[in-house]
Amino acid sequence: MAQFHPGHVHIERIALNSADHSYDLNIEYEAVQDPGEGLGVAFHMHGSIEGKPVDETFFLAKDQVLPSFLMVLSRKAQAHLEPPKKFETLSSPHKLYDAMFEDIREKLHVKSGDPIKPEHLE
Repeated sequence: MAQFHPGHVHIERIALNSADHSYDLNIEYEAVQDPGEGLGVAFHMHGSIEGKPVDETFFLAKDQVLPSFLMVLSRKAQAHLEPPKKFETLSSPHKLYDAMFEDIREKLHVKSGDPIKPEHLE
């Protein structure tokens, strides 16, 4: 099951076999002004992975959020899985992330050609 509402995504997956994994995650996000980085998005991912609680928060600056927010969310989710299980990229099976991407673009007023801070490229 997956649902999108502006500022919130809920995604649930039930393991298909013992090599698979299950999760029930809520991802909430909002545009905020960070004193050091400026405008960006604060994320809160909470719920469970394999029945264990997950509660992760992080901030990405405006020039970092759109190219990498799904990668960061996926890496944080992977940290909650025991090897050798691999957490799939959150974006792969869910078209609702297209809506999330557009919602973030709108919230941050992102336009093609917006500048990127050189220190964020390192």
